[in-house]
Formats: sequence, structure tokens, C-alpha cells
Amino acid sequence: MEIREKSVRGTISNRLSAGKLDPAKLDAKIQSPNLQTVDVAALPATADTLRLSFTVKILPGAGTPSACNRSDYREKLLEKVGSYTSKHGFSELALRYAYNLANARFLWRNRMAAEQIAVVVRRLINGKEEQRWDFNAHDFNLRKFEATETGNFSDLAKLIEAGMSGKQFVLLEVVAYAQMGEGQEVYPSQELILEKGSKSKTLYNVGDVAAMHSQKVGNALRTIDTWYDTAASEDIGPISVEPYGSVTSQGRAYRQPQDKKDFYTLLDNWIIRDQEPELDQQHFVIATLIRGGVFGAAEK
Repeated sequence: MEIREKSVRGTISNRLSAGKLDPAKLDAKIQSPNLQTVDVAALPATADTLRLSFTVKILPGAGTPSACNRSDYREKLLEKVGSYTSKHGFSELALRYAYNLANARFLWRNRMAAEQIAVVVRRLINGKEEQRWDFNAHDFNLRKFEATETGNFSDLAKLIEAGMSGKQFVLLEVVAYAQMGEGQEVYPSQELILEKGSKSKTLYNVGDVAAMHSQKVGNALRTIDTWYDTAASEDIGPISVEPYGSVTSQGRAYRQPQDKKDFYTLLDNWIIRDQEPELDQQHFVIATLIRGGVFGAAEK
């Protein structure tokens, strides 16, 4: 769907400072127009379903650094990751990634506004469909990862595990159909504009079609960390895999260094000090390595 601009005259609704609470000053403030130009995306008046599609490539090599200037550290890292994969494989992580495909978490706000959501996952080989899975996204819980056999779900998880372990080349096409209502507004990614311009909201598009940032889709797929705190995870649900358990929407980091559950403390204890973390925290460390990043430290 196309992204369109609209200009609106808003009202003053932000919290005012104590000096502006005088009725006369408030009336004067309200008379000042709050003019805005924003981007909007909406379904056509004759369509009620949003279609979102993307592809996911499952690659091996978890824990293999792209660059490392210390050969001894690299060998130790590969040793620990190899020990993890030989003992546990990628089954737990693959199950959670598959779960986030099936539950359409990647729709973000659009998921909340949809009456029904169908998710189709296809394995492509040479551009042709080799396998297919159909899911009702509302059959899957967003707050925890429950065992399920819905739509041969376990087969999808096993395929993702095979791709992560390097046993098979895996390319998946994911298509979600969300019934929103005719003409309803939809929510693509919003651009971060560092320089102030004429628009107060700019939406992301690809070829003049509303789209999601790949980072936003990726963030949804790696929202698998329920190991940060048992009590909090039962209340809040899974968070995205981040070194400090950062949740920007809450302004909080759930993996504080003083609690020794942040990625760097766990990694150093495991690699440098040979202190093997609990299995749940090993899952977290491996998931963070899959996420990727620059994890070096300053030489002293």
C-alpha cells in the first residue's frame, strides 16, 4: 500500500509547566494551532487484509567470529560453543525462532489490531516451494513458549535447527495475512530523522510501498529471552536478546552487570575463567552470538 501525507491541526495536550497553569495562559496556549504534517498508511476502502512478506535465511557458524585479533581466545570460544552444540544442539533456540514466525510477532502493532492472522511459511529451493507450513497466529502464546504440534510446527523447528547446525541450506519465505478491517490504518516502520524537517512522522517504504525495517523484523524473531528473571519473565514475557537485556520501550535493562547475568560477564566467566553458566544462560549467550555485534574489550 502507498504511504500518503496528511496535515492535521492538533490540540495542545502535553503536560504544561507550573507557570502556565493559569487559566488565561492556558486559553492563550490552546488558541495556538498545533499544526503537523505526518505520513499515514491505510488499507484501501475495498480491502480488509494486510499482507506482510519477507524471507529468512538460516546460516551456520554461530560463535565463529568474523574477526578476532587473539587466536587463543578464538580457539577457546570455538571450543565452548562446540561443546554446547554437541551437548544440546540448537533445538531450544530453533524452537523459539520458529515460534516467533508462527505467532506473527513480527507484525508488532498490526498484530494487536488484527481479528484474524494466517501465517504461511514456505521452504524454497531454487526458488520453488519444497515444504509449507500454515499457522493460525492466535493459536500461539506471545508471553511464553508452549509445546505445540500445530501445523507440523515441530518440523519447522527441526528444519531451522538443521540450518543453524549447517546440515542443510535453509531459505524460508514468510507471508502473514492480517484481517484489519476495510480502510483501516496499518503500522509500518517509522524512520528516525535526525534533522528536523517539515514532517513530524516519516514512514519507511520500499518502492513506494509501506514496509518494515529488517531490524524490526529481526528484533521480533529474537524476542526469545525468558531466562533473564523467572518472576519478571512470567509477568512481562520474553524480551529481545540483548547483551544487557535492554527494553527501550520500558527504559530498563533486565540484565544488570551487578547481577552477573549480562552477556559480557557470562561470556568472560565461560571463556576466560572456565566457569560454565547454567544451561538457560548458555542459551542466552549463544543467542547473543547469533545476534552478532562487536564484543571486544580495551587492552590494559
